[in-house]
Amino acid sequence: MIDKVVASAEQAVADIGDGASLAVGGFGLCGIPVALIDALHRQGTRDLTTISNNCGVDDWGLGILLADGRIRRTISSYVGENKEFARQFLAGELEVVLTPQGTLAEKLRAGGAGIPAFFTAAGVGTLVAEGGLPQKYDAEGNVVLASSPKEVRTFKGADYVLEESLTPDFALVHAQKGDMHGNLVFHATAMNFNPLCAMAGRVTIAEVEELVEPGGLDPEHVHLPGIFVQRVVHVPPGSPHSEKRIEKRTVAATEEAS
Repeated sequence: MIDKVVASAEQAVADIGDGASLAVGGFGLCGIPVALIDALHRQGTRDLTTISNNCGVDDWGLGILLADGRIRRTISSYVGENKEFARQFLAGELEVVLTPQGTLAEKLRAGGAGIPAFFTAAGVGTLVAEGGLPQKYDAEGNVVLASSPKEVRTFKGADYVLEESLTPDFALVHAQKGDMHGNLVFHATAMNFNPLCAMAGRVTIAEVEELVEPGGLDPEHVHLPGIFVQRVVHVPPGSPHSEKRIEKRTVAATEEAS
């Protein structure tokens, strides 16, 4: 078996060049491959197409690439927590392909499974299927690029829209545990999109909190087999990129305050 461990995040992303497409795992602020994103940012890579459920927040995750104008196009589902994202989109600086969340997940899973396209009921009867969904504006707020109509077919009396799968150049993911062969274990909400992105990427790079020797993972607990992973970087707890943020903090009022 191949030892897939590389010495640093910088080394892991060194061949991600300008114009590359990459799927980035995580959900909200959970399971974000922050070390890999930061290394890509320091490298200066630009003109990127990103595929992710959301595009980070203003000062973290994909948000740092976005803030410096490194992302040209993004395929995402939920983008409501990033003010800079909204500003760039409305100012004509960013191309956005809004995609239903379940459809986005299946586009990645199907891509990793070698399925080029599939039919789904999500989006039938809307601009998702009919076309005309704004993807890019100009500086005056005019739509200069809109989505094209998609094939709709009837199966057993119900309509379904054809969606093409995604196979980006690279995938960046974050896992709780991994071994030297690339087998990965994700924790809780980090299971959202990380395994799917890892499957879809032609080259998948995983940052792991705990790196174990081969045989150190219970095979029954492995969420993603190493066949989908090409590089592994150890980012242990306590390292500069090990922060786990809370997207929206809610606290209870004390008795004195109430």
